[in-house]
Amino acid sequence: MSRRCELTGVGPMVGHNVSHSNIKTKRRFMPNLVDAKLQSDALGQSYSLRVTNAALRTLDFKGGLDAVLLKSKDENLSARALKLKRQVKAKLAETAAA
Repeated sequence: MSRRCELTGVGPMVGHNVSHSNIKTKRRFMPNLVDAKLQSDALGQSYSLRVTNAALRTLDFKGGLDAVLLKSKDENLSARALKLKRQVKAKLAETAAA
């Protein structure tokens, strides 16, 4: 399982541990990933995604999974999230046409 957020695309970053004597050693900063069940209002189902804690805060701020999926760029989304985005777009287009 990759260490990458399915909504924001955030992955591990690299940096240094810096000692008191200013010796630098490589380290990795891992994202805070959480397995979360997220509710889609348009599709009426809940989906399990692996997202960062910051992405969960963004979901609350922007108004849910559908809003975040529609506003996000395709290259940041995982394959599962991209599939969900297409389904949400299709469902919203279907309801707008009716």
